[in-house]
Amino acid sequence: MNPLIGLTGNHSDIDVTLRDAYHKQIVRAGGVPVIIPPVDDEQVIIDTLERLDGIIFTGGGDFDPKWFGEAPHPKLGTINAVRDHAELLTAKHAYNRNIPILGICRGAQTIAIALDGHIAQDISDKTAHNHSQEEDRPVTTHEVNISSDSILSSIYSSPKLPVNSFHHQAVDNPGKRFRTTATSPDGIIEAIESTEHKPIMGVQWHPEWLGDDGLPIFQWLVNEARTFQKAKALHQHIITLDTHCDTPMFFPKGIDFLKRDPNILVDLPKMTEGHQDATIMVAYIPQKYDEGSPKDYADSIFDKIGQIVNSASDRLALARTEEDILLNKEAGKKSILLGIENGLAIEDDIKNLQHFAERGIVYMTLCHNGDNLICDSAKGNNTHGGVSEFGEKVIHEMNRLGIMVDLSHGGEKSFYDALEISKTPIVCSHSNCKALCDHPRNLTDDQLRAIARVGGVAHTTFYPGFLRKDEEASILDGIAHLEHAIKIMGIDHVGIGTDFDGDGGVPGMACSSDAINFTMHLLRKRFSEEDIRKIWGGNWLRVMKEVKSLKSKV
Repeated sequence: MNPLIGLTGNHSDIDVTLRDAYHKQIVRAGGVPVIIPPVDDEQVIIDTLERLDGIIFTGGGDFDPKWFGEAPHPKLGTINAVRDHAELLTAKHAYNRNIPILGICRGAQTIAIALDGHIAQDISDKTAHNHSQEEDRPVTTHEVNISSDSILSSIYSSPKLPVNSFHHQAVDNPGKRFRTTATSPDGIIEAIESTEHKPIMGVQWHPEWLGDDGLPIFQWLVNEARTFQKAKALHQHIITLDTHCDTPMFFPKGIDFLKRDPNILVDLPKMTEGHQDATIMVAYIPQKYDEGSPKDYADSIFDKIGQIVNSASDRLALARTEEDILLNKEAGKKSILLGIENGLAIEDDIKNLQHFAERGIVYMTLCHNGDNLICDSAKGNNTHGGVSEFGEKVIHEMNRLGIMVDLSHGGEKSFYDALEISKTPIVCSHSNCKALCDHPRNLTDDQLRAIARVGGVAHTTFYPGFLRKDEEASILDGIAHLEHAIKIMGIDHVGIGTDFDGDGGVPGMACSSDAINFTMHLLRKRFSEEDIRKIWGGNWLRVMKEVKSLKSKV
C-alpha cells in the first residue's frame, strides 16, 4: 500500500479545513493523504501517529508567543490556541517515533518550537523584503540560497531556488536538533533539517502551490514515509534485540521504567516507540566496588528487574531463550534478558556461576575497565598476562552452564586466551573496530576474524569514544563500524549492543526510540531484510542457542 501521510488541519469556529493544494501534491507524489484534526488528547495523538507513515505540519496563522515564554508582539496576527497545543504535542510524539516530517511555513515553526528552537514573532524590523507577498500563491517572489550538504540540495540541482512567501513569523533559532539549510538574501531562515540524520525538514515557503517545482519536496517525504513503512513492517516479523544496556544503574535513582523517563535511554515507552522487542540488561559491577558484596548487588539488580516485570506483566516479560522472546512478541510483550558486566560479580567463588545461571543470565562480561581475578582488561595492568588459572576454570564452568562468554573489555591477550579455552563460541556484546577508531576497547581486524572463525559475534556499540575521536560521533559512524565488521567477518557475525545508559548513544541512535531510525538507515544502505534480521539479533540468538545446546556436552 502507498504510505499514509497525515496533514494537520486548520481550525476555525466549528470547521477543520485544509487547502486542497496540500493533498493534491501528496497524491501526485504517491502518498495517501488524511487530515489530522487539532486534538490535544495525547493518547488520541499517539493512536493516530501509530497509523501514519509520514506527517506534514501545514501553514496557517501565527503562533501564540506564550508557547515560547514571550509577551505578544504589537504586530502579532490571528492566533489559534486549539491548533497550537495540539500540533506541538503531535510534533513531539512524531519526533519520538521517528516518523518522517515535513513542516511548511507555520509547520516549520511548529517543529522548531516543539523541539527546543525559537521563532521571531515578527521579522519586518529585521528585513526590508516583503515576506508576506501580495502576488498570487503560485508566483515566486524571491530566491533562497541552499546549503550544499542538505536534503534540499539533493532534491534540487541548483544552489538557488525561487520560492513564494506568506509569513511574518519565522524561525530565528533552529535549536540543537535542527540546522539552517536555506536562507533568503536578507538572511531570514527559509529551511531547517535534522542534525540527527532523521527524515525531518521544514521550509518557510509553500511548495504545495508551486506545481511541478514544488513536487520534489513532497516526493522526498513520501519516499521517506515508504522507508518508514517498510521498517515498521520488518520489525513486525523479526526480533530486534539490543545486547547491552546499563539502565539498571539508574534503578537506585528512582527512575520509572514503565513511563517515558527523561533520565534514562531505555524504558518501556521508548522501546515501544522504536519498535524494539528485547534488551539485555546487565548488572554492572564497578571495578572499585566497596559498597558490600558484588554478588549481592547483582542479585539486587535482578530482583528489581523482576519487580518491574511483575508490575507490568501484560506488557513485559523475562526471557532466557529465543523461544521466550518469540512467545513474548506474539503476546505483545517486550522481553528483558539478564547479563552481568564484570566477573567481579562472582567474587572468588566459582559456585556463584551456578547461582547466576539459575537466575537466568545469558552472558557474563569477564572483566570491565580493570584487571580482576579472571583476566586482564583492555585498560588494565597485565596482572595475569591474559586469562588467569581461575579464569580458565570460570570459562569452563560458563561453558558447562550455557552462559555466553563475553570478551568486551578484555585485553588482547585475554581475548585470545579465552578464545582458545572456551568450547563454545565467544561474543563481544558491545565492541567496535580498531581500524576505524584506535581505542584499547576496540577490536583489531585479526580479532574480528578470530571471532568469526569460532562462530561467534561482535556487536557494534554506540559509545561515542569507541566510534571516533576527532569530532562528534553519530549514527553514521555506528553504521560505518558495522559495515567494516561485515567486510572483515561476514554478515553472520555482527549485531547491535548499544551501551545505552552506560554513556552509549549518539545523534540518530540516542535511545531505544531510535531503533527504527537505525533500521531505516540500513534500508537506505540497501541491506536486505534477511541481513537486517541477522544484524538485529538473529546472529546473537543463533550463538545463544548453540551455547545452551552445547552445555551438556562440555
